[in-house]
Amino acid sequence: MLRITNPKDFWAGTLYILFGGGAVLIARGYPFGSATRMGPGYFPTILGVILVLLGLLSLLRAFWSDGDPVGAIAWKPLLAITGGTALFAFLLPRAGLPLALAVLILISAAISENFKFAWRPALALMALVAFCVIVFVELLGVPLPLVGSWFSGLV
Repeated sequence: MLRITNPKDFWAGTLYILFGGGAVLIARGYPFGSATRMGPGYFPTILGVILVLLGLLSLLRAFWSDGDPVGAIAWKPLLAITGGTALFAFLLPRAGLPLALAVLILISAAISENFKFAWRPALALMALVAFCVIVFVELLGVPLPLVGSWFSGLV
């Protein structure tokens, strides 16, 4: 009889399968395309399938290896990351990509017990925001606003 000996891997695998399967189901409504001419459904389908496969491996491992039980839910990081992501989505069209990214990064970093805002982390924050702007907006041409509606009259 099979018995779950590693609950963390079991639940991680279950979540991977659910999210991956959800991505594949959602992507079914989009044209798939091919590897050389990808359609909008290509990337989420491939990523979803990979996630499902990793989930199956994790589920199998849950029956073969020993592991610790699942601990208490870390509510503070869970809520901060989820809230930070929602705030990013809210701020992106209104404040622009650089400011929305800075807020997301600061909220995410502030959860850590080791977080101290000093000049080095501030430089790293600015470098990461600049890197994202250059890569996504300039090089890849992703249509993300650099200046949002709140500041469009000021520029």
